[in-house]
Amino acid sequence: MSARDFLLPDVGEGLTEAEIVVWKVAVGDQVALNQPLIDIETAKATVELPSPYAGTVTKLYGAVGDVVEVGAPLIEIDVAGDAPAPAAAPPAAAGEGRTAVLVGYGVATDEGVPTRQHRRRGSTSAPAAPAAVVPVSTPTAPARAPRSTPPVRLYAKQHGLDIARIAGTGRDGLITRADVERAVAGAGTAPRAVVASTTSVTRFVGHELAPWSTGPREERIPVRGVLRSMAEAMTQSAFSAPHAAAWVRVDATKSVELLAGLKQRESLAGVRLSPLTLVALALCDAARHFPGINSSFDAANNEVIVRRSVALGIAADTPRGLIVPNIKDADTLDLVGMANALSALVDTARAGTTTPNAMMGTTLTITNVGPFGIDGAMPILPPGTSAILAVGQIAKAPWVVDDEVVVRHVVEIALSFDHRCIDGALASAVLAHVGRFLNDPAPALLAG
Repeated sequence: MSARDFLLPDVGEGLTEAEIVVWKVAVGDQVALNQPLIDIETAKATVELPSPYAGTVTKLYGAVGDVVEVGAPLIEIDVAGDAPAPAAAPPAAAGEGRTAVLVGYGVATDEGVPTRQHRRRGSTSAPAAPAAVVPVSTPTAPARAPRSTPPVRLYAKQHGLDIARIAGTGRDGLITRADVERAVAGAGTAPRAVVASTTSVTRFVGHELAPWSTGPREERIPVRGVLRSMAEAMTQSAFSAPHAAAWVRVDATKSVELLAGLKQRESLAGVRLSPLTLVALALCDAARHFPGINSSFDAANNEVIVRRSVALGIAADTPRGLIVPNIKDADTLDLVGMANALSALVDTARAGTTTPNAMMGTTLTITNVGPFGIDGAMPILPPGTSAILAVGQIAKAPWVVDDEVVVRHVVEIALSFDHRCIDGALASAVLAHVGRFLNDPAPALLAG
């Protein structure tokens, strides 16, 4: 037998650290090659890591909640025989959809010794020295946290439920949001919105804040994970791309009526159609007519890159913070295909299982502020893109039709764009095209 350490790899997105979400094994467990060992949460996604060895778990180097640096040891496994360590595999190419594969054994220091630093999330102390690491090793298996994702644990907490008492129906007993919803219904508990009050816990940038009346006078939140990723990306974009914007109000009554009619069709039962579905189709249709909107400015090479495939990013507000996963080849989807792709994207984001690949290569973005009761917004561009469409709420408002004032369903859409490569004429043409689509979507859907 020989003991081998499995080091935290760079999972193909250039991360420097990750948080331990849940251990799937304990000291003394027998593990097989490629058996899931641990879920880690990076700045962008929750990732499941498989075992590179078959053997017996002898040490766990961190606890749930610890922040581990790339190259630091995660787990020690006693391997049968003297089998050599597997060679580091290259990262999976975007879109390959490969199964669990180790993507490298991380980085080493100048002396060639991997760093071994574990920190509790929220700690402001300096990183611990390598010698200070104490492996978690006890004669009996440590108590394991219930298997679920951070958003699901937060959802259960918001409803006052102990997640350890909920039976999981997901893979390997994973507790899903649906499991929590069933527990809420069974307990006769009405869903509670997380709102600012003297008795509630308010989520802010992926963290839970203490109630106003009982919390500390000052609370400091480490800029890490999704918050750091968002801060760095928005700062880079705001100070590197000259932003401009245009907006228009649209009579979306026919869109509302069309969706209401489609939802009554038996053939579309189970398809989650929404105004966002039509907005996504409208923006992709605009890109086909005006390819320049689906571009990016390459300052390093002094080029504008125009792409004829839309990777449609959807800004998603999750318990971990703002992320922007995308739908690959969104311009090829029809109504049902787009609805299903959006549903899958939202469900995955809420579950905290969005993969790094799903957030790479975005070419166009939509941010939907309507569900928050907001009329409009002027968003900052995600880095690497040149346009983002903001969609406000669809609300009844007075509208002039045939010189008479009537009540219509009205929505405001706004386009922020990079003025280095997109001028006002192109932006206005795209915005007008999206507006015409939402004003009467039937012709475009029939033509497609």
